[in-house]
Amino acid sequence: MEPVKITYESIDDYITQAPPEIREKLEAVRKVIHEAAPEAEEKISYQMPTFFLHGNLVHFAAFKKHIGLYPAPSGIEAFQEELAQYKGAKGSVQFPLDKPLPLDLISRIVKFRAAENREKAAAKAKK
Repeated sequence: MEPVKITYESIDDYITQAPPEIREKLEAVRKVIHEAAPEAEEKISYQMPTFFLHGNLVHFAAFKKHIGLYPAPSGIEAFQEELAQYKGAKGSVQFPLDKPLPLDLISRIVKFRAAENREKAAAKAKK
């Protein structure tokens, strides 16, 4: 028998399902993203909280020992030096749960990605 897969209808639903000690961190990430890109829409994509602005802007998710942020490879490359202290991959970074979240850095990454997505959308509109 396969385990029951949880599906989330909204970011609120996702955060509500998280353990209480992680909810506060998820809400903080969500707030910072809203402030950095107020026109971005919330949705669930790949069963993760996602912000959408002319395409996927950024995803985030809670794990056992970290909060994952997925700002696409360009968002990681642009802040490579500042992100060097964290585990990550081509398009993701892991912020450990036992350390304060770098909210200012997250905000700057989201602003960078929002500008990038707006530029791509403007370029497409000109074609």
